[in-house]
Amino acid sequence: MHETMNETMNKIMNQNTQISRADLDQSTGPVMLEFGASWCSYCQAAQSIIATALLEYPHVQHIRIEDGKGQRLGRSYTVKLWPTLVFLKDGIEFERLVRPQNTQVIADALHAINQR
Repeated sequence: MHETMNETMNKIMNQNTQISRADLDQSTGPVMLEFGASWCSYCQAAQSIIATALLEYPHVQHIRIEDGKGQRLGRSYTVKLWPTLVFLKDGIEFERLVRPQNTQVIADALHAINQR
């Protein structure tokens, strides 16, 4: 049975509630972190381009992190604006996009972490 996009996104949001920087530093394979807030209009506007870019990379682990004042994980990545996408490969940051404007820039970053 295939999950719908909403089911997948809810699953992603629920998975990151206990995630730590140490967990991410130990991660293997390609990972895209999405820092943002549910009420953020920039984050809401970016959802369709993020989802479209991810369609070509189903094996990339997408972790959505609800960020905000005092959230240590966002501070450890020095996130200042939302959404910020951080692209990891085996726990190492290779690319970062702040407020991406189109699918292609996200797809290019996803492609890059899949080639390393």
